[in-house]
Amino acid sequence: MIFNNISTPYSCSLYNQDLMPYLEALAWQRALLQERINNPNLEDVLILVEHPPVYTLGQGANLEFLKFDPLDSKYEVHRIERGGEVTYHCPGQIVGYPILNLHRYQPDLHWYLRQLEEVLIIVLQEYGLVGARIPGLTGVWVEGRKVAAIGIKVKRWITMHGFSLNVNPDMTGFNNIVPCGIVDKPVASLAEWIPNISSDEVRLKIAHSFAQVFGVTLQPQETWFLQH
Repeated sequence: MIFNNISTPYSCSLYNQDLMPYLEALAWQRALLQERINNPNLEDVLILVEHPPVYTLGQGANLEFLKFDPLDSKYEVHRIERGGEVTYHCPGQIVGYPILNLHRYQPDLHWYLRQLEEVLIIVLQEYGLVGARIPGLTGVWVEGRKVAAIGIKVKRWITMHGFSLNVNPDMTGFNNIVPCGIVDKPVASLAEWIPNISSDEVRLKIAHSFAQVFGVTLQPQETWFLQH
């Protein structure tokens, strides 16, 4: 693990959002990314949010991992610009979207993926759970079951998309896909180990861990869409 070791922490705006439609959050990320491509001096951003039920496919994802016809589906399905295969978002799953200028940290995608995993591993440690990595795969597992998925997009070393952590969602939506294209490793939520776990509590722990791992000072902000 490599923490950011700068002497003066960078400022990072924190948006702690309620339930937000996926396409709204995607448009928001794209706007933030473009603003920072145009002006790399803008502050970094971390969005923590939950989505109504939605399936997303990475840009090169295999449709065979869907167990339904995406052209005739009652489910919301979007192919997007991140890496990775198909995943599922729903209430009770916390999704994190860091918009970071990696020139401030380390312009290395593998380093960045490992840092995102480390953020979540530290959160799990707070609950007495051992978060594990699996060589050759991306994400975090507890007792062989995947609790966190990661898929990113980086343009000019500015990041978008990010991670999802299953806290206490309705897991049945995962039955309609092969999550992340991994056929032999089941998914799970933290509620299976900690029945009364709260998403609001976990959000705070994610923010604290993110600040620790990336060496930033988080600046809580009001809802972005109310400002624009």
